[in-house]
Amino acid sequence: MIIIHSIFQMSPEIALFLALALGAWIGKFKFGKFQLGSVAGALVISVILSQFGVIIDDGIKGVLFALFIYAVGFESGPQFFSSLGLKSVKEIILAAVLALTAFATVVIMARIYDLDKGTASGIAAGALTQSAIIGTASSAIDKLGLSASVTQNLQSNVAIGYAVTYIFGSLGAIILCVNVLPWFMRRGLREDAVKAEAELLNSQRNYCPGETSALPELVGRVYKAGQAAGQTVAQIESLSTFGKITIERIKRNGKIIGLSSNLIIEKDDVLLIVGRRSGIIQIEGTMGPETNDRDGMDMVIATRDIIISGKEYAEKTIAQLLLTNKTLRHGVYFLRLSRGQKSIPLLNSTIVKPGDVVTVYGLDEDIQRLAQSVGPIITVNEKTDFIYHGLGIAAGLLVGLGVVHLGEIPLTLGAGGGALFSGLLFGWYRSRHMVRGNMPTAASGLLRDLGLAGFVAVVGLQSGQQAIHTIAEHGLSIFVVGLVVTVVPLVITMLIGRYILRYDNTAIFAGALSGARSANPAFGEILAKAGNSVPTTPFAITYALANVFLTLLGPLIVAFV
Repeated sequence: MIIIHSIFQMSPEIALFLALALGAWIGKFKFGKFQLGSVAGALVISVILSQFGVIIDDGIKGVLFALFIYAVGFESGPQFFSSLGLKSVKEIILAAVLALTAFATVVIMARIYDLDKGTASGIAAGALTQSAIIGTASSAIDKLGLSASVTQNLQSNVAIGYAVTYIFGSLGAIILCVNVLPWFMRRGLREDAVKAEAELLNSQRNYCPGETSALPELVGRVYKAGQAAGQTVAQIESLSTFGKITIERIKRNGKIIGLSSNLIIEKDDVLLIVGRRSGIIQIEGTMGPETNDRDGMDMVIATRDIIISGKEYAEKTIAQLLLTNKTLRHGVYFLRLSRGQKSIPLLNSTIVKPGDVVTVYGLDEDIQRLAQSVGPIITVNEKTDFIYHGLGIAAGLLVGLGVVHLGEIPLTLGAGGGALFSGLLFGWYRSRHMVRGNMPTAASGLLRDLGLAGFVAVVGLQSGQQAIHTIAEHGLSIFVVGLVVTVVPLVITMLIGRYILRYDNTAIFAGALSGARSANPAFGEILAKAGNSVPTTPFAITYALANVFLTLLGPLIVAFV
């Protein structure tokens, strides 16, 4: 015990990384359908390790949380700004409902247990994981005109209530949002996240690393010319009416020959044909037998994103573009069109705008030829633009320092709210200027996972020992009240969200619910379970509102308890 204490005193970082590792390990275990998850696991382990007297700098917590929340905002900026408006009314109501039910629950429990103003305010701050309540409640207590000793005692009770209830405030929100909500909705987070993403992408699907479709839209086949002998390359390419096809390579008498549109195909020529599945299927009976003769026929096909900036391509319909310069487009296939990371249907009537991103498929030389006329290719690399993102995080933290006074109540976004706002803004800007601000998916994932789990672990290491000691000294009553304040508002809001606001997608509902409760650890687990960023937009809206609504509870509780 003494040895472990001395090790943690010399290097508290060891306790932090032990909490991360062991938390991820215990988070993998399943008890029926319940799974703790890596974030909740890190919280549990860090509370245990805190009993050895770990002293860890508060700045580490701030840095880790800023990294997490900025990465979340960056990934969701385009969707967030496009979702603002009347579509956000449900999120506004949900955040207001949670704040009001939380206020009512705290006041009722305070009167049942005869709690003083300070303890009740501290319980609200911890059970709702809204640390700003500590400041607004303490400020309100200062203005009650009480004696110095009474004021100091009440303000000390704020800290005690907060310390006892914060741990379960985080853990309880994870359990309710990640485990109870899917059971209540009778649908999983992952399946509804995939469904919502498909709707966002107009029924297209984004595949995770290592995944691919069993039925790809574009395919390549090698044929030995039979029925097609005597026809030109251009004639064969025009045979299909269901989907575009192109002849990419011809082998005659064992040698690769030059390719041109008027070249006549001879019997037993070997042809590599690439095209849309529907087109390939249509011509199979008119080509000749498919062959396994791949010697010299294989080619490297690339998928690239091109920013549309050429004047002759912008402000035209897809139908108009398909009629222009077919030689320029030879061998290039349009897979999808996106605008601000939102997929646009590839219909003949769709109008292409400057800045749209078209995803194309074909030989690299064909794509490069097209790009010279259409616009620059978005370079895919594994390096993060640290200049862009360093400035983004710094700007967010700077915004978080600002304070606006509502009467005597100070309101601020704080470091978390500022970093989230900055991430949303920089992510939105990146979607419209894709040549700067690169952040690979793996890098963004590391920021999210390490940032959130590390933040939660530091919270556990800092407050776990004090919470256990306070419970032992003051009994379980404060903890029980905190448990009720954590659970009841979430359950009531869950019911209202489902049956009155008509949330029918579990992933979107979970994001909105965790944001309304300012429950960052719960949101991190929701993202992990969902497997995509669908929950982020509703979270960002309700989280911003929760920072205001829940902060206002401090002086209200002081006034009504």
